[in-house]
Amino acid sequence: MRTTYLSERVAGLKPSGIRKFFDIVATMKDVISLGIGEPDFVTPQPIVQAGIRALQAGETHYTSNAGLLELRQVISAYLQTRYSVSYDPLQELVVSVGVSEALYLALTALLDPGDEVIIPTPCFVAYQAEVILAGGVAVELPTRVEENFQVNPQALRAAVTPRTKALLIGYPNNPTGAVATREVLLEVAKVAEEFDLLVISDELYDQLVYGVSHVCFAALPGMRQRTILLGGFSKNYAMTGWRAGFAAAPADILRGLLRVHQYTIMSAPTMTQMAAIEALRNGGEHVQAMRDEYDRRRRLIVGGLNELGLRTFEPHGAFYAFPSIASSGMDEETFAQKLLEEERVAVVPGSAFGAGGEGYVRCSYATAFEKIEEALRRIEHFMRRYG
Repeated sequence: MRTTYLSERVAGLKPSGIRKFFDIVATMKDVISLGIGEPDFVTPQPIVQAGIRALQAGETHYTSNAGLLELRQVISAYLQTRYSVSYDPLQELVVSVGVSEALYLALTALLDPGDEVIIPTPCFVAYQAEVILAGGVAVELPTRVEENFQVNPQALRAAVTPRTKALLIGYPNNPTGAVATREVLLEVAKVAEEFDLLVISDELYDQLVYGVSHVCFAALPGMRQRTILLGGFSKNYAMTGWRAGFAAAPADILRGLLRVHQYTIMSAPTMTQMAAIEALRNGGEHVQAMRDEYDRRRRLIVGGLNELGLRTFEPHGAFYAFPSIASSGMDEETFAQKLLEEERVAVVPGSAFGAGGEGYVRCSYATAFEKIEEALRRIEHFMRRYG
């Protein structure tokens, strides 16, 4: 009798460090969650209405595998206008079920067994798992707060081996809130060119930046031909439940992603695609309003955590703060567990996001200003006992 019918790849995957804590949260009352990376805003009404109109008009059938041509055209125009990078909507874009599917498509299309993918960490929890599920080897490259959680080009160069096929980066970063500078990304680009690496660039939070500019990796000189650009609607437009994303890449690479997408998904939901068209065409003012509110919360939580002795890197993107909990004398797992049990505040241990996250916790400020104020009061009580 077999002990398990699961594949070794799946059986060996670590459970999500985020879900572990939120399974506990679900059983508790009066918890303030600073853990879930989801906007507390509802989708703006014009976008919702576009989805409703699609349903009412009978737009309930499959689209082409690559997605509605109109949406691909709007995405192409967005990338051209915002970043001066051009993609052919007919051959170089595919609409996916969120950026998570786009990442799956990219890795499944690219990797042969044993191929290595370098992943700067801390990073989104799915990166390493998706590489493993695609048959590859995830090589973590820790980043440091002293370097603003950006990739160190020398360390990147040293991590490359004959098996390295790709680099997977995510800026603005989840969980640190770091935004990579053009200077650093140009150095990363040199390494990619030197070793003939593909770069998968997850830019889901591209519009959620504060006081800095986001740099699109594919728009850097010479990088378009070796980049798979991932983007989406979940965070910028508060459309997490709609599940809309995209991948953009040179035609020969995009054909591989589309082949996987055809057999796995068929096409993204039609009404979701119609809503995404409205988001890109007319959603700018709503993004600005949400970004302004996130910025207000960002300043509150970063200032508050620093005042409590939890030294916090200043995030310039996404909606996460990443404080060091060294002053508490605890490791990140113990800190998160005790804070949840004793003060009913939920945060995520930094180690859930890979090497480099040890000694930190992630606090999402995608929750109401007043709840953040109350969470800071509770953390103050906690730190009086342990800080």
